[in-house]
Amino acid sequence: MATLEELTDRIRRAAESGAGLSRTVTLDLKGEGYIHVAGASVTNEAAPADLTVRISRADLEKLGKGELNPMSAVMTGRMKLSDMGLAMSLTPEIQALFERAV
Repeated sequence: MATLEELTDRIRRAAESGAGLSRTVTLDLKGEGYIHVAGASVTNEAAPADLTVRISRADLEKLGKGELNPMSAVMTGRMKLSDMGLAMSLTPEIQALFERAV
């Protein structure tokens, strides 16, 4: 399993390669830290964001690899979203970012 720093670096490289997001997103890794994505900028700040996703680091990796279905993760409580509508509209962008980050 990748460390927080490794995950952040992967997401940063993906965002810088053109897979940045049109809205700000904070990944709250349930006590293991944060990954804040604002366009091509990626930090470990717990900064305010348009969308906050609360998920374990292990489940985040599974999502990125396609081993965990996002809807199942939400329905089972493994992933919590601050704004379901925004999350749905950002799904293609987030998937593209995670696919490049794997």
